Amino acid sequence: MTADMRVLTSLRDLVERNERLHADEPFLVFGECRRTFAEYAQRARRLASALHGLGLRRQDRFAVYAMNCPEYLDAYGAAEVAPFIISPVNFRLAPPEVAYILRDSAPRALIFEQQYLSVVDSLRSQLPGIQHYVVIGGDAPAWAVRFDEFLASGSPEGPPLSPDSDDIHSIMYTSGTTGRPKGAMLTHAGMLALGEAWAFELGADFGHRILLSMPFFHIGARSQGFGLTFRGGTLFVHRSFDARAIAETVQRERITQLHLAPTLVQQVLDLPDQERYDFSSLVTLNYAAAPMPLTTLKRAIARFGRVLINGFGQTEGSGLSLRKAYHRLEGSERDLRRLGSVGQPVYDAAVRLVDDEDRDVAVGEVGEICLRSRQIMLGYWNNTAATMDTLRGGWLHTGDLGRMDEDGFVYLVDRKKDMIVSGGENVYSREVEEALMSHASVADVAVIGLPDAKWGEAVTAVVVPKSGVDPVAADLVAHCRTQIAGFKCPKRIEFVAELPRVPSGKVNKVALRDLYR
Repeated sequence: MTADMRVLTSLRDLVERNERLHADEPFLVFGECRRTFAEYAQRARRLASALHGLGLRRQDRFAVYAMNCPEYLDAYGAAEVAPFIISPVNFRLAPPEVAYILRDSAPRALIFEQQYLSVVDSLRSQLPGIQHYVVIGGDAPAWAVRFDEFLASGSPEGPPLSPDSDDIHSIMYTSGTTGRPKGAMLTHAGMLALGEAWAFELGADFGHRILLSMPFFHIGARSQGFGLTFRGGTLFVHRSFDARAIAETVQRERITQLHLAPTLVQQVLDLPDQERYDFSSLVTLNYAAAPMPLTTLKRAIARFGRVLINGFGQTEGSGLSLRKAYHRLEGSERDLRRLGSVGQPVYDAAVRLVDDEDRDVAVGEVGEICLRSRQIMLGYWNNTAATMDTLRGGWLHTGDLGRMDEDGFVYLVDRKKDMIVSGGENVYSREVEEALMSHASVADVAVIGLPDAKWGEAVTAVVVPKSGVDPVAADLVAHCRTQIAGFKCPKRIEFVAELPRVPSGKVNKVALRDLYR
């Protein structure tokens, strides 16, 4: 017998490698559901075969509309072993937003949870391209099929198709500056690079266990979990975030890796009896999303130990990390300053900061953060103009502004795209502004993010009512919920006679933040 010398060129190679080397080892734990790497590979091939039986061919799409569940991993697996493209749908979106994504990605099949049956049924007439519907859990209506029956219809050998390294594996949607979601195309080669990079940053090893509670439509959960899968580790998946369930699972299952946004870390720390839980098994806690407030960071290090890292990136690509060794609370002034950074480039990435003419800025000056690595997306689906603009010059222009010090640490300064990070989710102010402007009583509006103890940033709307109208804040929020996802809706509304503006006529959001901070 010879050693396994096969080179990983596609995600199928990784699935089959784990099946050969770790067949009976645990791949997934979700409540009572436990699956090995061999079972994962077998289910992935069956589902891919069933999709092929529906008529899907190379680079055809299928979408998934569900909360975290074992079947979600089956769906990702099908797009790993076959050259089909998976397009996850954010279950928190309002029906019009869901419809837009499904029309744009043009899937031939939609796999969805039974709880979304009424939404899907109401949208079917708007989605003529979707020819097949598969229901996870519960009974299926006449126009759909049950997931378990559909899976059983596939061959254990999989379809007669194999992916190539440059095939698209997934289209993951992220909001754009204009308020329209954009689908980032991630290739097999790019996903392998992402898994390798995060395995390195997390310090992942065979036998390690990661706890994931972020949704699987999000690149965060996908990238962190994939780092463990790359090394043969186990995914412990929660359906959604619950602080006490996180603490209990870490203690009971001896979790080694944990992924939580800063606001979620704080919720675990704020459990009234959190001191009774044993977190000593943790090797890494990644609080990627944003720098953590220093007071929270001190509490986290005191409670969990020197296991924290912070990663910076976006759906389109990542490339920065503030590593464990730099989390020095008792260090020099320089050490403390670095705690407010998003770190340095990861081992396979390069970073530069540029001005509006794409010229490098000097050390300490503000510029747009640009990344280059093997993890970067291929481009935006159905959006050549945005692709050319975002990837111009061979660099991913993140739209985030920052400063870089002489040691290569990058500090976020502002968001060129006017993005708000609330509860770990990205919210673009323009989307919220458009939703509010569609209300009959609103004459003008500006949306900003303000510091908030619970959410990190609270979506705040500053509204100018129409003359003679006295709108009620609760009514405006209720209206927003019919237009956009609930997590994007304002948590605070202020009414003013007029908005401050800069000489060019644009709203002065800096002045608004200073006024209401």
